[in-house]
Amino acid sequence: MDSRTQFTKTTVFLHWIIALAIIGSLIFGMYLEDLPRSPDKGALVGIHKSIGVLILLVALYRIYWRIRNGFPQRLTPVEQWQEKVATIVHLTLLAGTVLMPISGILMTVGNGYPVAVFGLNLIPGGDKIELLADAGHIVHGLGAKVMIAAVLLHVAAAVKLQLSTKDGSLARMFGRKVS
Repeated sequence: MDSRTQFTKTTVFLHWIIALAIIGSLIFGMYLEDLPRSPDKGALVGIHKSIGVLILLVALYRIYWRIRNGFPQRLTPVEQWQEKVATIVHLTLLAGTVLMPISGILMTVGNGYPVAVFGLNLIPGGDKIELLADAGHIVHGLGAKVMIAAVLLHVAAAVKLQLSTKDGSLARMFGRKVS
């Protein structure tokens, strides 16, 4: 279990694997948006979707892990408004790690395509369901913008804590024990 002074290896691993995967997927998704339709783009979109499904699985486990362990205790007190913003950002990031892949799945299914992970079909393709595709597209597009903002706020807060309070929050997120 996590303690106030040190996170478990599982917590640290889940944080960083999701962080890298989400940031990478956001960057990759923005790159894909600008590509013209082509077979090469289709293959890259398939990779993006496969990674999204894997992110969903890891994110669901991470949420289970977070519920089981509770949210981390703050090392240094902050203003009440900062605590509220931090809570909103953390909840947004957790929700986004689930909602982004689910909205991608809705877009895929709504457009009549199968949901596959690196060629292994999980959900077969079928008829187009325009409402589902449109809803997925809207949530995915807006969700990406919200996730980018939340990631930037999260990183800025971590850097601010590291530079101003030097309380060890960042070291703890790398698995080190702090006092």
